[in-house]
Order: sequence, then structure tokens, then C-alpha cells
Amino acid sequence: MIDSMTYELIVRVIADGAVIPVVLIGAYVLVYKIPKGQRFEAYGRILMAGLTAYLVAKLIASIYQPSSERPFELLGQQAGALFLQNAGFPSDHTLFTTAITCAVWFETRNKVVSLILAGLVVLICVGRVLALVHTPMDVTFGVVFGLVGALWYLDGRHSKSRSTASLQI
Repeated sequence: MIDSMTYELIVRVIADGAVIPVVLIGAYVLVYKIPKGQRFEAYGRILMAGLTAYLVAKLIASIYQPSSERPFELLGQQAGALFLQNAGFPSDHTLFTTAITCAVWFETRNKVVSLILAGLVVLICVGRVLALVHTPMDVTFGVVFGLVGALWYLDGRHSKSRSTASLQI
């Protein structure tokens, strides 16, 4: 068995620290693996996808909040990870990392990197719940709202040119 301090450190690293490689890997791929002639359009889609996901999430959160307190508050414990002073629905960490993962997949079609990022998103979801800063519903809807932004990538005009190009790390 691991002691409680070690467990808390592992949960914090998963819940907060796993965001860092998602951001760094995503930034690297999106800066260096999109061909120069396609970057302006790609970055426009990425911006619109991210803004759409965030705005939809905030709109829904302003209408519906399942609880006014986070799990750690309900249990009278300390939070096991960083959090904003709000009710927590949906999880911003999972929304943000899902949006990055979608951007990498739709703009590069790199399966390996996209699967690694998706795995990290799952770890972040689990970590946020184990840290008691979110409920499973909070992280699920963070992912769902992150995927809503992916609608910007479904324009068939640019997918044909990218699917023929070999974009590898």
C-alpha cells in the first residue's frame, strides 16, 4: 500500500500535471507539423473551435449547475488539486485538454499523438475526480463541450487536402 502523502501527490500530478504535456505536445504538433501554407486556416479553425466549446460550456453552466459545492466541500476535506472558485461544472481542465486533442487530430490526423493526448485526457478526468474537485458528470461534460467545438473541423473542403498529405512527428 502507498501512504496517503504519496497517493495525494500522485493524484495531484495526474489531475494538474498531466495538463502540461497535453499543452506542450499539442503546441509542438500544431506549430511544427501543420504545413506553412495551411496554418492560417488551421489556426482560425482551432481558435473558433476553442471559443465555441468554451462559450457553450459557460452558457450551459450559467443555466444549469448540478451542485453549488464541489465534492471536497461536501465531504469537508481539502481539495486534492487546483481549482477555480466556482461550482465546477463543467471541468475546465478536461474541456481545455479535449479541445487541444481535437485540434491535433483534426488538423494533423496523427493517430499516435492523438491517442497519447486522448489517454492523458482520460487520466486528467480520473485525477480530477480522485482529487475531489469534480464529479464524474463535471469531467464528462467537460469532454462533451470540448467535442462540441470540433464541429468547426467537419468542413470537408480542407479534410481532403490534409488526408492526402503525410503529417508525421
